[in-house]
Order: sequence, then structure tokens, then C-alpha cells
Amino acid sequence: MSASISQKKFFDPSDAKARIAELGALWLADQAAVLKPSSLHPLESAWRVHVNTRWGLIPVGEIRYSDVRAWVTELSQHRGPATVIRSYGILAAILDTAVRDRRIADNPARGIRLPKKTPKRRVYLSHEQVELLAHESRYPVLVYFLAYTGMRWGEVTGLRVQDVDLRRRRVFVQENAVLVGSKLHVGTPKTHVSRSVPFPDFLVADVQEAMSGKGQESPLFGDGFGHMIRPNSQDGWFAAAVKRSMAADPTFGRVTPHDLRHTAASLSVSAGANVKAVQRMLGHASAAMTLDTYADLFDDDLDYVADALSRARSAAVAPRA
Repeated sequence: MSASISQKKFFDPSDAKARIAELGALWLADQAAVLKPSSLHPLESAWRVHVNTRWGLIPVGEIRYSDVRAWVTELSQHRGPATVIRSYGILAAILDTAVRDRRIADNPARGIRLPKKTPKRRVYLSHEQVELLAHESRYPVLVYFLAYTGMRWGEVTGLRVQDVDLRRRRVFVQENAVLVGSKLHVGTPKTHVSRSVPFPDFLVADVQEAMSGKGQESPLFGDGFGHMIRPNSQDGWFAAAVKRSMAADPTFGRVTPHDLRHTAASLSVSAGANVKAVQRMLGHASAAMTLDTYADLFDDDLDYVADALSRARSAAVAPRA
């Protein structure tokens, strides 16, 4: 038995013989208990494709820093930063657990430099472009709802008739529909927090029509057969509407359903909404998060601050001689 007397840590060499495949299966089981299926799915995929194939048969005590660094370098040559970071994170987390279980003295994966993610450029549609996209779409009201409420795709498609308050023009977001593999999972919203979201008055008649003849548990925006509309694919109805919009308007760029969430933020700020109202609409944890996410939308506010200070000074201080 190995021992570090000064730190009072004892390690049984036999414990270091446990293979990564065994420890990884236990780690994934722990994640399955706390993560939503949509969050667990990419972890399972990265584990199966990238981590287990390389490290599964190796005892935890035989993993070296240089080996992990070489693996990250090789993976970075063939995969994007998101995949590399996720795969590395799984291995590092498994080794962290091994350290806490006193199978190994320290984590040989820590301290390795990882590739940087390049932020995806946000697309903000104008009112006219939203109108065009809705006109070209199979589900125009769904497009309007995405673009004028800032709700996530799964939140809108997860709405039920009972979630609508027509008098207040609000919907109560309490479910989120996510496609994992080929199966549609319905669970709590992304942040696990329900919220009330307003919709503009020009959508009242469309919402009333969408509710007509349906039971309280029925999807508000169904596929016509009583089922939730499945998330968009590369050849789905939304992608087809985007292609038709691009053909009709050369300035119309390629967008995703999530870009309509960004569009809602942009249109709200342009209409004069304050950051706290936008935060509540989008369901962000804090106004700071909204500002960090959409800092570019508030550039005009900087000019307003300078102009306001100039006006205040002029009113308080006599002109210079």
C-alpha cells in the first residue's frame, strides 16, 4: 500500500487498476440521474465515440498527462472545439472522481490547454423579414410566436391550450419539448423555472383560432393530428421556409429557429424595452446575463448616456465665457 504520511492520504495500488470503461459507466449513470435527456445525449455520444474508444481499456493509474495532451491535440485536428472540449471534460471528470476515491493521487488531465470556441454570429431579422418568413412557412403563427416572444423552440412547441391566458395575452411556459435521437422528450424548461411570457395583441386572433376545438391538454401549435410539432431538421418545414425567403429576398440570410429568439430580443430593445423586461421575457437568470448575451443590442444606449450627461451639464452649469 502506498502512503503520503504528511497529507494523511493512503492509496491501494489495486484501486488504480480500475479501467476507464468501468469508471466511465458509473460516471454516466450519475449524470443520468441529474441531467435532462437533451443534455445527457451529447455526453453519451462523446463518451462512446471519442473517450471510451481511446481510454476504455486503460487502467486509471496508467494514464499520463502527456498521453492526454497528445489525444487532445489529435482530436483537435479532426473535430471542432465543442466536441474536443466535451470529450476532454468527460475524461477529466472521470479522473476527478478517481482522485476523490483515492484511486490516484492527482488528475493527469488537468492543466491541458483546449481549443477556443468561436462564437456563432447572431442573426437578427427585421419586422419585414419576419413577415416574409412567416408568409413562406407552413406554420406562420409559430414563426410569429418565436420572433415576438423570444421563447425557445421547445417551449413554444410544448405549449398546451391550458397554458394560454387570452385576457392578459400571456402564455405560461412550464414544458419544453426536445428531440433526442428519434424520440420526443417533454420535460421542464431549460432553466427548470416556469415563467409567464406576453405575446403581442396582433396574435390574439391567431391564438384563439389555434385553441379552437381543442382540449385543455392538447398542443397549442400541433401538427394537425393532435401531436406536438417535431423540432426542425435540415430538410424540415422551417428550413424550406428559409430557402423560399432567401429566393424571394437576396438580403435574407440563413437562419435557424433559435435565431428568432435573438430576433425577439433585438426587436424588443429597438422598441424601447428595458433590459429587465427583456430578461424576464427570455427567461434569463439575471439581467446581467441578458446584457452579456446581447451587449451589441445596447450600443445605442451608450450614445444616449453621453447625450443625457451633456444635457444635464448644460442645465446645471453656466456656459463658459
